[in-house]
Amino acid sequence: MLNNTQIRQCLDTMAEMFPDAEGELVHSNPFELVIAVLLSAQCTDKLVNKVTADLFKKYKTPEDYLAVPLEEVENDIRSIGLYRSKAKNIQKLCRTLIDNYNGEVPQTKEELVKLAGVGRKTANVVASIAFNEPSIAVDTHVERVSKRLGICRWKDSVVEVENTLMRKVPREEWSVTHHRMIFFGRYHCKARNPNCPECPLLELCREGKKRMKKIG
Repeated sequence: MLNNTQIRQCLDTMAEMFPDAEGELVHSNPFELVIAVLLSAQCTDKLVNKVTADLFKKYKTPEDYLAVPLEEVENDIRSIGLYRSKAKNIQKLCRTLIDNYNGEVPQTKEELVKLAGVGRKTANVVASIAFNEPSIAVDTHVERVSKRLGICRWKDSVVEVENTLMRKVPREEWSVTHHRMIFFGRYHCKARNPNCPECPLLELCREGKKRMKKIG
């Protein structure tokens, strides 16, 4: 496991590699962001942006999604995985926003996770990006990078990864660290072919050293 000095080195290196890392889901308000993040489960941001380009022109408010049959929403997001359950959750979520929150997206993680289709990760992303609340959302990239580097243990659950990162990363860096780790995982430390030979963190990385031995 990495010590605090080594973790600091990891954070600084990722900052140098991806100084402009930020959320890649296109949106113009908190409501669009919630819908986009909900759609992004087990799906690439690229595909979500392709779908929401038309979706957000057609549906502007929670009322708009409820003014059409479920089948129509399904049809509009059909190219996205799990589109049936996502369409159902979108309509449920919109109903809750209208009934309980005057059609507005709530700002706290505690309220956000009560919405249909919104788990911890989605709540953290929305709180961080839409409302500037320090958060570390643990997606597949953040989890993989944390475990490979040895910031977290292999057996840690997503919640344990989140808690460990919140403990070891300064609070004011939580949100930007989330984005940098995603970029590091998406473009460098990939699931199948991590770029270990050219990685500036190789000397610290238990997984990278193991992989390099196999190559050698």
